[in-house]
Amino acid sequence: MNIDFPAILVLATLITGLIWAMDALLWAPKRRQQAAALGAGAGGGVNSAKLEEVLKEPTLVEYSKSFFPVILAVLLLRSFLVEPFRIPSGSMMPTLLVGDFILVNKYAYGIRLPVLNRKVVDIGDPQRGDVVVFRFPKNPGIDYIKRVVGVPGDHVVYQDKTLYINDRKIPQIPEGSYIGVGSGLSMSGAEIRREALGDVKHDILVVPRVRGVETDTVVPEGHYFVMGDNRDNSNDSRYWGFVPDENLVGRAFMIWMNWDSAAGGVGWDRIGDSIN
Repeated sequence: MNIDFPAILVLATLITGLIWAMDALLWAPKRRQQAAALGAGAGGGVNSAKLEEVLKEPTLVEYSKSFFPVILAVLLLRSFLVEPFRIPSGSMMPTLLVGDFILVNKYAYGIRLPVLNRKVVDIGDPQRGDVVVFRFPKNPGIDYIKRVVGVPGDHVVYQDKTLYINDRKIPQIPEGSYIGVGSGLSMSGAEIRREALGDVKHDILVVPRVRGVETDTVVPEGHYFVMGDNRDNSNDSRYWGFVPDENLVGRAFMIWMNWDSAAGGVGWDRIGDSIN
């Protein structure tokens, strides 16, 4: 089951904020009036315990006033600055491993309203080589992470495990065999190749004995062609098409934690690594 956490945050912010506002505008003044009436009726000798009871905020109001600033801060942080994600699969190996916890820049491609996902401030566009998180076009309730290999207008060809952009072959430099650990053990023996998309140099995995899915397409305006770095084990644009700009969530930029129980727990050496 997919939990729409942004919607929950927005709803919680609205509810707690509304309760706080209702108390400030309606309920608190009534409590003060009751306290004043109680004091006047007692000729100034009102019982302090009784007065405190009248002025006491309802429990719901107390909780709302306590949680509203926290929930609002989390909502603003996740919606406009940085959002954490966890890598559930090996489609981006060797760049990202199963169990990596990453941070995603939410404003790199424009500021969008939470839940509505409508861009209100245009800041920039994805570039070739960017590792992006996006809502899966076939099921927007699921977040995917892939690398942008084609931007609007690009002629993208993937043939014989080699990428061609606008009729230019993207060079690959052999880097030896991959040695997997933990959840990535099954990819041991795959070939590591260093690929360069513009200024972005990154490693990919290919399995020579596996027939790769090939493609020849032109990226339409407002869309992006994405692929996983684990080229023979990635459900990406070769299978289901392009990523619309409105589905973009942000650009992945750092690993802040790694936890893979199959590898013995915390991967301390990956904490703080940048994502290229």
